[in-house]
Amino acid sequence: MTDYYFCTKDLAVGYHKKVLIHDIQLDIERGEIVTLIGPNGSGKSTILKSITRQLQILGGSVIIDGKDLKSLSHKALSQQMAVVLTERIRPELMTCQEIVATGRYPYTGRLGILSREDEDKVDEAMRAVHAQELGSRDFNAISDGQKQRILLARAICQEPDIIILDEPTSFLDIRHKLELLSILRNMAKEKKITVIMSLHEIDLAQKIADKIICVKGDTIAHFGSPEDIFKEEIIRELYEINNGYYDPVFGSIELPKPEGKTDLFLITGGGTGIPVFRKLQKENIPFAAGILYKNDVDYRVARELASEVITEEAFHEISENSYKKALDVMKSCSRVISTGVPIGSCNRRLEHLIREAEHMGKFMVM
Repeated sequence: MTDYYFCTKDLAVGYHKKVLIHDIQLDIERGEIVTLIGPNGSGKSTILKSITRQLQILGGSVIIDGKDLKSLSHKALSQQMAVVLTERIRPELMTCQEIVATGRYPYTGRLGILSREDEDKVDEAMRAVHAQELGSRDFNAISDGQKQRILLARAICQEPDIIILDEPTSFLDIRHKLELLSILRNMAKEKKITVIMSLHEIDLAQKIADKIICVKGDTIAHFGSPEDIFKEEIIRELYEINNGYYDPVFGSIELPKPEGKTDLFLITGGGTGIPVFRKLQKENIPFAAGILYKNDVDYRVARELASEVITEEAFHEISENSYKKALDVMKSCSRVISTGVPIGSCNRRLEHLIREAEHMGKFMVM
């Protein structure tokens, strides 16, 4: 266990002495970013509150840097761990600078008087989150996104070895989501600060995390690298997705494909089809698509939104079999549309499909 900076053994968490999640086994290296994902109400916040000692641990142990969490004094824990939870604090008559300064209290004397060194660390933390201009403003008068940056600065100011965050991006626009996650990534990789957080945005979790914890039911459903976790079947089961599709390559969610008789064939490829697929999906118009190579970016979306996809193996010339399949589907449709797919030596037979469609009087160009 001591080989890992942070680990749990047979951890059980819950409320009012009732265990909700048990047998939690986690091994985390120093400087790793670990993200909890899972449905609302699955227990992500319960786990985070338990490992920060805001909830009583109901079984097992949490080990931080070789020491049992229960053995750490409040001051020792505050010097080692910083916490940013979802509850919105409402301090009275405190500036943002003063909020950040509270992060130095674990290091000050009983009177809480900041030294020149402490003040420098406050300024440094404010600069780290690009919040210098907020220093003199009333904390209650700034936006939710700005508050999140100030609370992160307070956590940084503690100079922790580990930061725990509960849904830190929930109140942020996309620019500030990316900014905050970039700050956390830099802290983890440059200063070897361990980051454990919950996220609702699984696409961001896939891109930033070193390890993923999937929380569902009364145990941890999965724990591993993003490459191991972000697979279509795992995400579908974790969130019980039955009204759409998850694409692990793009990290995107697609709405269900249109239903009904297919009367439109798209000649597409090379990324030219995706905007058309999604437009047809919004208008609830069923369509078939082809001939798509299985490594084509259009194929990733077409396989989820098209009623039928005619494919070819990557880097091969279009075979007679694939061409005949596409021609048969095209003949059964009243309209054939080209999305402007580039045509080269491998996919030359798409020109033949276009000529056949023109001959049948069905051809249109987007």
